[in-house]
Amino acid sequence: MVSYSEVGDRSLAVRRAPSVSSRTSTTRQRRHHRSHHGGSSYQPQNDFPVFSNTGDVEIVLQTGAKEQRYLLHRLILAQCSGFFEAGTSHQWCGGQGDQHALGSISETDSASGTAAGSSASKLAEPDKRRWRYELDKSVDDEVPMLVQKNPSTSLFGGDQTPRSQPSRTRPATSSPGLFRSSAANVSAMHVPHTQALDDPANDMLRDYDNLFRIFYNYSPALDVVNIANAYIECKSLLQLADMYDAQGVVGPRIDHHLLQFQGRLWKQIAKYPPSYLKLGYLARSKVIFSEALVHVVGQWPSGANHLRSQLPEHVMDVVEDKVDELEELKNKVEGKLFRLTLTTPRGERVTPLNAHLEWTAVSLFRQWFAENTTPPPTPNHKDVPRMTDGRVQPPLPPTPRPPNTGRIYRLIGTGGSAYLAHDELKRFLKLRPDDYTRENMRRFEKRMGEIKNMAREIVRPLMRNFLELDLGRDGVNLGYVTCTKVEERDFPWDQ
Repeated sequence: MVSYSEVGDRSLAVRRAPSVSSRTSTTRQRRHHRSHHGGSSYQPQNDFPVFSNTGDVEIVLQTGAKEQRYLLHRLILAQCSGFFEAGTSHQWCGGQGDQHALGSISETDSASGTAAGSSASKLAEPDKRRWRYELDKSVDDEVPMLVQKNPSTSLFGGDQTPRSQPSRTRPATSSPGLFRSSAANVSAMHVPHTQALDDPANDMLRDYDNLFRIFYNYSPALDVVNIANAYIECKSLLQLADMYDAQGVVGPRIDHHLLQFQGRLWKQIAKYPPSYLKLGYLARSKVIFSEALVHVVGQWPSGANHLRSQLPEHVMDVVEDKVDELEELKNKVEGKLFRLTLTTPRGERVTPLNAHLEWTAVSLFRQWFAENTTPPPTPNHKDVPRMTDGRVQPPLPPTPRPPNTGRIYRLIGTGGSAYLAHDELKRFLKLRPDDYTRENMRRFEKRMGEIKNMAREIVRPLMRNFLELDLGRDGVNLGYVTCTKVEERDFPWDQ
């Protein structure tokens, strides 16, 4: 019947008039360009987040009434995440994925031996294996992890029996102590809250979406205006990447996003250096880690106990090594300052015998420096009774902490009237009325200026600034030194 139909069509075409034939061909060309949207020839989506034609890993994120579905590629997920590499490996699957391959033999195809054989051969191919992941809601965690299940629903055929997951040491995802202070400071800054920040479910879906976007080289959806919100989003995304062994892929994206804030980022790091030290470590950002490390070392021992409870031991080793280097430099400078002296016109060191006024100026400088760099003495409570008239005395005050000498060194590095100014020198000379004259005051102030100039040269190594933050331009007055130099060998992730 087909051959008759073809002959009839050919004869009919010959009998038609030329005008009819041309009109028919034109009509057929128009039909060729007609849209088939929604018809049988409609091509499904094959782009992120659903690769309908080539995707082999289905990921379902459902929390409450919200659901997000992804159909991604095992190859890309395994390259970016150690979690997916282990979960979809042949050793872990153990050949169980072959029976859940996408595609089934329909009853129509089974009637044809050729079609059935072709479909069976496709099912037998190992590269047609499919995987499905869902959020594990059985564990009450802040961020639930994905668990592997047998392919099911409309995408993959199979049962709903969950498959056991490989034993993994789950890292601490919350890190509450380190980041809670920054979150509190953020709220104190009256940052406007968006709906995504108010709903934890939105935060989780946003983090997972950003994670998969980065896997496919798309830019993550992070705040580009408010650096406080951007910090929270980046921290949460890094914690999620840490859970899935994807820090090496996510870290550079976080680094690139935060560095776009430039000056605002440097000021934010100066406010919360411990938080950004860990953020820089997780993101493997050399710039952020170095900036925060300089602040942490300069402020030491402030926050030392807090850092030890939050950072890995090898990171704390780097911090403590830098603290030791800074203390060694301070000790050298301190020894030179205490040995600083003036000389007479003959080149002799001043003494109470050959130049009493000059010797008094040197003694005043040494006393001022010792008083401001030495911790106050601990009060002696041995002879104080603990019981008085049957009443227990209040607890003793804590031992005073050693002062941060960075502020004193900065004053010395500034020189001039920053310390031991004119009025203070005048009051000192008046303690002995016989020594206070206008000439002695002029001479005393001049010789003290010479001491200050020599002291400023001595502390110059401590005045170097290795921060990206411009202390002079940004008007930031830090009470500690920032001369810690971070080199390539100091980054803990390269060890």
